[in-house]
Formats: sequence, structure tokens, C-alpha cells
Amino acid sequence: MRDFVFPGGTAVVTGAASGIGEALAHGLARRGADLVLLDRDAERLDAVAAALRAAHPDRSVETHLVDLADADATDRVAAELAHRHPRIRLLVNNAGVALGGRFDQVTLDEFLWVIEINFRAVVRLTHALLPALKAEPGAHLVNVSSLFGLIAPAGQAAYSASKFAVRGFTEALRHELVDDGVGVTSVHPGGIRTRIAASARVGSGVPREEYEAGRRQFEKLLSIDPAKAAEVILRGVERRRGRVLIGWSAKLPDLLARVAPASYHRVLALGMKRAVPAATGSAATGGDATPTPAERSA
Repeated sequence: MRDFVFPGGTAVVTGAASGIGEALAHGLARRGADLVLLDRDAERLDAVAAALRAAHPDRSVETHLVDLADADATDRVAAELAHRHPRIRLLVNNAGVALGGRFDQVTLDEFLWVIEINFRAVVRLTHALLPALKAEPGAHLVNVSSLFGLIAPAGQAAYSASKFAVRGFTEALRHELVDDGVGVTSVHPGGIRTRIAASARVGSGVPREEYEAGRRQFEKLLSIDPAKAAEVILRGVERRRGRVLIGWSAKLPDLLARVAPASYHRVLALGMKRAVPAATGSAATGGDATPTPAERSA
């Protein structure tokens, strides 16, 4: 398959109001793509679109406000996009949420809220827009999974379940779409500095002090700038890579899970205890995100 061509194509990005999604939008505009941006945060999405139009007046920037937790709203916007854009060169399913708490600390509704946004919305949008991708020569699909689509730590049952599902769905599509000439990439970010903690959702049964302690611990390990993560993703798209891991915080756990699939959690727990004190007070604490939070326009 030839390298992906950005200029002149239409790129659809979900979760585009901040974090990796915002950085992807800017990276795509610099590469000459027209943009269709989705998010549920109207104010931030408008600000991103205004900045893009000012910096790239020759690029088309279209926005759609949608809460991907609402299945009917997701279906409506997907149908609208399919009608307005019968040819799409790139679809990036980036938006996602997470839920802090063990499985026995969260309600079923809270658990399914994560599944609806992180997995079912990805499936809905991909299903609706796949004909538009197939109609565009050299098209590409990107689904953002997670480090927790490679490993599944305690306290992340909902998030890991959804991101492992995204990973499996994406791998199957990669094999199915080869003959159609559509490239497919699964993305697994490590410790990215996004605003995920600002809208974090905590399981109903999780004591606030327990969650806050875990959140502060993880925040100290998040050091990768979203712009850098976006560039890694876009280089992977250009080269048609099937899987993109961002940062050693994703690559090392992935290797560990391959070597010790049933016992890697012990090594990770030990590494966390050693890493956090070393990170205290460092530049790594500058982010406003955590692997256990909610809105990841990232």
C-alpha cells in the first residue's frame, strides 16, 4: 500500500476540542487536509476551529457538536457526515472517556457509559462512514485505543474492556479492508498530558480520597505533549503502520505483557512505587490528565 496523501483530502476527527484530537487537527491542517471536527464541548470546539481558520485560511474547517454517549445523536451526526461527505480520506476515532474504580465500585450504568462512548460510538461512526472511506482512493482509518488496550490494571475494568474491544475491532478491520485499499491503524498512547482529569468521572462506590490519591500518583507519570503524540500518529498514518505505540510508557508495558501475560501486574505495581517518588516535583507533573479519568478528547 502506498504512503498516505494528506493534501486535498477530508479528515474527520472526534474528540477534537482538546488534547490529542486538537493537536491532530492542527497537524492535519498543516499537511493540507480539510477538516470535519466532532466534540461535545461547544466552547472549546469553537475555539479550536477559530484558531485553525486563522492559521490556515485555505483549509475547510467544519464542526459538529455531539455527545457520543447518546446513541441516537451519534447515529444522526454519522448519517449527516455520510451525506455531506461521500468521500472521506481519513477517519480518526479519538474521543473517549474512562471511569475510575474497581468493577465492584461502579454501577452497571457507569460501566456501560464507558462502553457506549469508547467502543459503540467507534463502531457506529465507522460503520456509517466506511462507504465514504472505500470511495476515496488511498483512504485510512485510525482508532485510538490506549495503553490500557494492551494491559489491564486494577481499577480500570470498564476502560480496559472498551479499549481492548477497540483494539480487536481495529485489527479485524485491518484484515478485512486490505483488498479495498483502506489502511487501518490502532493507536496506543502512553502517558499523554491531556485535560482528561478536568472532567474525570469516579465510580459511585469509590471513596473520594482513594481516587484522589490514585489520580495524583498517575499524574506524575504523564509527560508526553499531545502535539508530539499527534505527530507520531500522523507519521504512522503516512507510513500505513498497522499499530502505533506512543512513548516508552506504552512500549515497555506492551513488551512486559507479551513476556509475562498472567503476572505483569506485579512488575507494574513495583515500577509504579519506584517511579512516583522520582517523578515528584519534575516537569512530568505539569499535565492535567490521568489514566483513570473521564473525558479524553485526547
